[in-house]
Amino acid sequence: MWKQKVFPVLCRVEDFKPQNTFPIYMVVHHEASIINLLETVFFHKEVCESAEDTVLDLVDYCHRKLTLLVARSGCGGPPEEEGSQDNNPMQALQKQAELMEFEIALKALSVLRYITDCVDSLSLSTLSRMLSTHNLPCLLVELLEHSPWSRWEGGKLQQFEGSRWYTVAPSEQQKLSKLDGQVWIALYNLLLSPEAQARYCLTSFAKGHLLKLRAFLTDTLLDQLPNLAHLQSFLAHLALAETQPPKKDLVLEQIPEIWERLERENRGKWQAIAKHQLRHVFSPSEQDLRLQAQRWAETYRLDVLEAVAPERPRCAYCSAEASKRCSRCQNEWYCRRECQVKHWEKHGKTCVLAAQGDRAK
Repeated sequence: MWKQKVFPVLCRVEDFKPQNTFPIYMVVHHEASIINLLETVFFHKEVCESAEDTVLDLVDYCHRKLTLLVARSGCGGPPEEEGSQDNNPMQALQKQAELMEFEIALKALSVLRYITDCVDSLSLSTLSRMLSTHNLPCLLVELLEHSPWSRWEGGKLQQFEGSRWYTVAPSEQQKLSKLDGQVWIALYNLLLSPEAQARYCLTSFAKGHLLKLRAFLTDTLLDQLPNLAHLQSFLAHLALAETQPPKKDLVLEQIPEIWERLERENRGKWQAIAKHQLRHVFSPSEQDLRLQAQRWAETYRLDVLEAVAPERPRCAYCSAEASKRCSRCQNEWYCRRECQVKHWEKHGKTCVLAAQGDRAK
């Protein structure tokens, strides 16, 4: 909510030109940290079950992210990461936030798929919100159609995975990507589970959207995900079935509490909140910056995170496998000296701040 209501106000303040945007960047980046954590823990079904009614807020969050992802893919795809030429630090920060938003949306897709794995234990309110309020099956069909994580560049297929774009070898182009697999599994869960079938109203609109899936269900795909043969049979039956009129039953719908409460308590105050944070949070003194850097260094213990990382570090500039680390801050990795020099313009301020925090510690 802060990114939607407060951050745009901060970016519109013309005379706000902070010497260091790192405190604001950390707030923006915090969402990415949280969604990474959620993606990890929701892999386990007991976490989804223990979340109880707060799952409603998480479902709404994932829906917002995926809707925005579909909308942006229809307007030319995700923004490209380029060397910043902006003199205005807030404009540069906005571009970084847009790049981060794409990766966050892809993580939200994984979280949503893990929630659909527990469809048999979800509350009726959650199931109704997924199928009736948001019509997630139709949204997932849109994602398969646009496939925002794939693109063609110079006649070569590229896919987004592991925070970077990589070129797919011609022999691998028929292989199902992880993100496409997440969409198919979520669709399978939402359309074929008995609990969802009992709640989902197959209107003419929904039927038209779902039947588009038949074009994607090739023999190659079925070889990789054999369970989709059941989905293929469901679609064949759906093509011959009569559509249902929209249900007009009186339903007592549970409302997501977290989002509604934040919006209710702060309605009409967003400008004042932005001004307060501008003066007291995002315009710190040099001493305050050093203290913040120390707290961040303690929070983001990279040596601990690297110990459990499933992959080797990647170069911050070219994304190749890296073996050399920035000697000053120890945070960024590089594959060779030339990449570190080219990346210094972007990394320099963060590096100096982190190094100051370590000295203060």
